[in-house]
Amino acid sequence: MTRTRRPGISRRSTLALMGAGAMTFAAPWVARAQAKTIKVGMPTILSGRVAQLGTSSRNAVMLEVEKVNAAGGLAGRQIEMVIRDSKGQPQEAARVARELVNTDGCELLIDAEASSGAFAVHEVARDLGVFCIHTNSETSALTADPKQHIPNAFRTARQGVHDSIVGGSYAAAIAKAKGLKKWATCSPDYAYGRDTTAEFTLYLKRFAPEVEIISESWPKLFQPDYTEVVTKILQAKPQALYSCLWGGDLTSYIDQANIYAMFGQMEVFAVNMADYTALTVVKNLPKGIHSGNRYIKTFPTTPENAAWGDAYKAKFNEYPTNWSWENATAIMLMAEAAKKANSADGKKIAEALKGLTIKCPFGADGTVTMRGDDHTLVGYAIGWGTTIPQEPYVPEIKAGDWKTIFELEAEWKKSKGYA
Repeated sequence: MTRTRRPGISRRSTLALMGAGAMTFAAPWVARAQAKTIKVGMPTILSGRVAQLGTSSRNAVMLEVEKVNAAGGLAGRQIEMVIRDSKGQPQEAARVARELVNTDGCELLIDAEASSGAFAVHEVARDLGVFCIHTNSETSALTADPKQHIPNAFRTARQGVHDSIVGGSYAAAIAKAKGLKKWATCSPDYAYGRDTTAEFTLYLKRFAPEVEIISESWPKLFQPDYTEVVTKILQAKPQALYSCLWGGDLTSYIDQANIYAMFGQMEVFAVNMADYTALTVVKNLPKGIHSGNRYIKTFPTTPENAAWGDAYKAKFNEYPTNWSWENATAIMLMAEAAKKANSADGKKIAEALKGLTIKCPFGADGTVTMRGDDHTLVGYAIGWGTTIPQEPYVPEIKAGDWKTIFELEAEWKKSKGYA
């Protein structure tokens, strides 16, 4: 494998990469900073089939950290990132998170794990009382369930129930127009997959009561072979399919399903499709897959979003992902909260974050807000559209309405006993 020095990565970091192998970090990946630093720990997935989750999270964080440090740092303290590979294992994520605080001296945590690891890191944050922002876990219960609530933890990842409300409404309209009554689902067999699928079908049936789920498939996370899953779906003969597979699992699934020409036999709704991590990797991208927006530089359709996407691609020679904007937003919010608190202390940043609204290129109206009661991000651009196999990939996206999202989310919380 050719090893090249990456833009924006120090010589020390390049040597660490070379010594540890491609995307496998045996030692902390440290962004050098000046004296009077504040260490921020970041457990994430940097190896295996979904390593792009970690690399694109890391890249976005470093892009924003450079800006913050150039502007004087976090309340006058330069940020030093210490980034570790959890290998996608929840137990390792918890161990790494604890070590980042207790051994490496990190005062703040950015939890860039998938949902399986995020709940483990959350318990470490609960135990140690360290400030933590979850940047990639979209499982709704992580912040919606009061039992999970701790004063020092927040979420900048989009929330599954928000996507499900918008996606269920969008899918129901198409189901009614095309008479799509028989549906199948195929989602990963862990909290995010099961919870998000349940939430999507809840709102699909709310807006289209005639819909019937005739087949469910739950492939394991990082499963290598989807032949059995694909043939099960084809044998059920649904008119439409919903999936929240993501990352390498989604691209592998699509490539294998293409062998059976599955996408020409039913309408497909894949919430995680409209993201460069899938759009640019699938060998033969099917036309006409319905998807929620993840990250594309054309939505929201603003100069700020397009400029951010172009800056990321210029620096890292690849497109940003959904994980990129979620992690970038974490740094933006931390910086503004530290400025508001005039402190880099975790407890003071946490207090300043509650209800904080900032200008953000990923906001539906140019801003996002950290909601004060459940510490979750709202106001981000959210919508659904249909893919084409070349740029701009999703030429038209129907934006979700946050007023409707808030109303239905409140009902959902009450039904779950969260309110």
